[in-house]
Amino acid sequence: MTAPQKKIEVKVERTIPASREEVFDAWFNAKIPGNPWNLADKYILDPKADGLFYWSMKDNAHYGRFVVVDRPNRIQNTWVSRSTHGEETMVTIEFKSQGEDTVMTLVHSDLPDTEDGRGHEKGWNYFLNIFPEQFGKK
Repeated sequence: MTAPQKKIEVKVERTIPASREEVFDAWFNAKIPGNPWNLADKYILDPKADGLFYWSMKDNAHYGRFVVVDRPNRIQNTWVSRSTHGEETMVTIEFKSQGEDTVMTLVHSDLPDTEDGRGHEKGWNYFLNIFPEQFGKK
């Protein structure tokens, strides 16, 4: 019997100059840079509870199921990819108002404590460094 593999969590947070509704909706809009769907070569997106998603970029497939889609507060979905070694992980995104801005917090949990698993921190930071740039102050 093998010992259970250690799991890690990645947390990324950004303040975005837009309302929660705008930020939430933009996360699912494949035309907006900074969300995973935008860079996909192919994607399927059904953003509702028990809806499925699939996206691939350069033959690296990611897929899962939405557990919670609570506009404009929270999104939670499973996440499986080559980098999770085929194991199901969980992504939770929360949107909280801060004045006229939105604090977007993404937590990716149950990742394997491997180089591939730790690489999700770099990946999510890449997306969330680009995403806020799509919003300008009114």
